Formats: sequence, structure tokens, C-alpha cells
Amino acid sequence: MNSCEWCNYKDSKWLIYKSIYWSVYLADVQDYVGRCILVLNRHCECISDLNTLEWIDLKSLIDQLEQIYKEVLGAELCNWSCLMNNFYKETNPNPHLHFHVRPRYKNPITINHHSYVDVEFAHHYALKKEPVLIAEDRQVLFEQIKSHFKLKVKSVDILLSDSEVLRE
Repeated sequence: MNSCEWCNYKDSKWLIYKSIYWSVYLADVQDYVGRCILVLNRHCECISDLNTLEWIDLKSLIDQLEQIYKEVLGAELCNWSCLMNNFYKETNPNPHLHFHVRPRYKNPITINHHSYVDVEFAHHYALKKEPVLIAEDRQVLFEQIKSHFKLKVKSVDILLSDSEVLRE
């Protein structure tokens, strides 16, 4: 088996939250303000291989992120994708299940006194778009999402921990 980019990923600088099954990162490229990546903590190549507890955990994380995006940042909706295409550009593909979420904003969003406009709102997200968020605003956004996330997810981890113990 080839080396896996996500299994070997050690940088936690932009780690928003790590549950039993998933890690949530603020994406390195902020082409859409607040774009995150949810990565399964174990190596898994496709959605159909997720177990029930991983699905439950994923659902909880989706709920939490969407609530933060809408209530804290003012997003109108979220675009979710699980496109594994880039892994298959390699001679020996070794995909690792992950999801991208792009919050979409009908109205401008202000971070750290800077205004950002989602110019493609109500349209499919653009590929290979340049980053829009300046570095200091990225840090403010990261801290804002992370602080709200911590307050909401702890009870789900306890529930999943109990479920895992019951399952064993």
C-alpha cells in the first residue's frame, strides 16, 4: 500500500476539532470563507465502508458546522463534497475518505473589519479559485469557529465513547 497523505498528516495548526472518528480542519486554501475539510481518522477508501458510529459522528459534525456557519458567520447554505478524483491521478491511487464544506454567503461577511463577498453565491462553487482571506483574518476565523465548536460537541463524544464501549 502506498503512503497515505492524510494518515501521515501531523500538522495540527488549523485543526478545529478532533472527535473519535473525524478531524475537522480549516482548509489551507480559503477560496471560500470558512472552507473546512473533515477527514476520517482511520484509513478508508470510500463512503460505503463507513461504519454506523462513523456516520453518527459525521452527522453530528455536519450539524455543528452548519449551525456555526449560519448563526455565527451568517452563511446562507453549505456546499458539501466528497470528490476523491485527485487520488486517482496517481499511478497507484490510495484514496482517504474526506469531505470539503464550503459555506456560502448571500450577504458580505466581515472578519476583523474586512469585508468578503461570495461572488458566486447561488452558483456552483468555482474550481481553482484564488484564496480570498488574508492571513490575519484566517487566524481570527479559525479561532472564532474553534471556540464555538468546542462548546457544542463534547456531549456527542461522550455518547460515542459510551457506544463504542457497549459495542466491544
